[in-house]
Amino acid sequence: MISAFANTFRVPELRERILFTLAMIVIVRLGVAVTLPGVDASVLDAWADWSADNEATGPGAALGAMLAVFSGGGLQACGIFALGIMPYISASIMIQLMTAVVPSIAKIAREDNGRQKLNQYTRIITIIIAVVQGFLLAKGMENPGSLPYFPGIDQVMQEEGRRLVPASAGISFELMTVLTITAGTMLLMWIGDQMTEKGVGNGVSIIITVNIIAGLPGALVVAWNVFTGDAAGAGGAMKLVLMLAFLLAVIMAVIAITEAQRRIAIQYAKRVVGRKQYGGQTQYLPLKVNYAGVMPIIFASAILTLPIFLLQQLASFEWVQKSDWMMSFIPRVSEIFSGVSPWYYVVAGVMIFFFSFFWVATMFQPSQIAEDLKRAGGYIPGVRPGPPTSKFLDFTMTRLTFAGAIFLTLIFMIPSLISNSMGLPMLVTQFFGGTSLLILVGVVLDVMRQVETHLLQRHYDGFLRQGKIKGGRFGASGTATKSAKSGKMVYLWVLFAILVLIFVTAKAFQ
Repeated sequence: MISAFANTFRVPELRERILFTLAMIVIVRLGVAVTLPGVDASVLDAWADWSADNEATGPGAALGAMLAVFSGGGLQACGIFALGIMPYISASIMIQLMTAVVPSIAKIAREDNGRQKLNQYTRIITIIIAVVQGFLLAKGMENPGSLPYFPGIDQVMQEEGRRLVPASAGISFELMTVLTITAGTMLLMWIGDQMTEKGVGNGVSIIITVNIIAGLPGALVVAWNVFTGDAAGAGGAMKLVLMLAFLLAVIMAVIAITEAQRRIAIQYAKRVVGRKQYGGQTQYLPLKVNYAGVMPIIFASAILTLPIFLLQQLASFEWVQKSDWMMSFIPRVSEIFSGVSPWYYVVAGVMIFFFSFFWVATMFQPSQIAEDLKRAGGYIPGVRPGPPTSKFLDFTMTRLTFAGAIFLTLIFMIPSLISNSMGLPMLVTQFFGGTSLLILVGVVLDVMRQVETHLLQRHYDGFLRQGKIKGGRFGASGTATKSAKSGKMVYLWVLFAILVLIFVTAKAFQ
């Protein structure tokens, strides 16, 4: 393993790709720290100090922790990358689902330049989503107390005697915020494309992963204070060790299920063309246990957190505050979706199972696979070609999806269960399961897979000398793209050094 990491810098092309990726990651993190125009950064600093001494509670704590993780702290910092890459992810999921459901879009995808057209549609939808979310964020910053990721900021503004956004900002601030946030999202999307083309791994996924990892140091500090503080008692250190061991066990389980697959043997009939013989060999059709990946948890999380956000916005209206039954109804409903009530886990489990089977039904087409095998002269031993093959694949995939849905449900519940049983904040427990851990494992495996491909092509040992990493979350890639030239890398690092110098100087003066 150590020699494999050393070999990565002995291959010039791979070294340039890694350095380019690291430079882009630094630019992404710098953009998160640049505050939006018109926002009082001193209020954010005072709120950060207050949050360090006061734990966020209430129905919106889980939602605020999840948004903080995926934005990399950009929402709390009110940065130009506040929305992160999530509008592009949402647009990509919409296009992917529409490709499987809408026949006209599926026809475009099968054309010669269909993928380019769909990419253009994805970018247009990304702009629309970024504009809408940017406007909602701008309106929310005018009244930040209603936002779930700013708990206690009303108290901080009252103590400081300042507002996050001036009361006289009005439409000019909203317009400037929408333009800035939309431009930041499109810049992130461009950076992700450049990282995919000239770096290592899938650029968009790496941006999400970096934002998730950015919250890990803070989570470790919080966990250390919880387990080793005065209130932890004598067994606090042992609990911390057990939690770390449990984290490693969960990561190993996620890796095992992510890489697990059922291989269906495919036999091809022998054909003699002239003096040559074709076919006769046995190949395998890999069916992944967790075929849907992280998508069911993303869909379930988005739907489950939406009622809390809407109820908090509803409670800010004066006519609602004047109604006694509304003010008593909103807390009861919010408690159900806050992760405290058992009904929360029941609803979440049902939704994860539904979206797992829905994703497989839209993306996995057994009839098409059976038809392709029949045309190619392939068949599954013991199964007749045609409809019987389609039924066999559908039955096998249904059983695998059921097992994968159980695994996703357990992973989804782990953070909330640990938070409720041990009193840890959601910022810490997010790394024990759920969407964050699945994305981290998938992206790290994909990057290791691409690096190992480069090493093996140049006769170096990879990360695993026995049993190479197979398959892929994003498919096998990294061989047909071009890396950044050495001269361009020099200019890039000079620009990077200037940006770091400006950022450090600004923070010093502040």
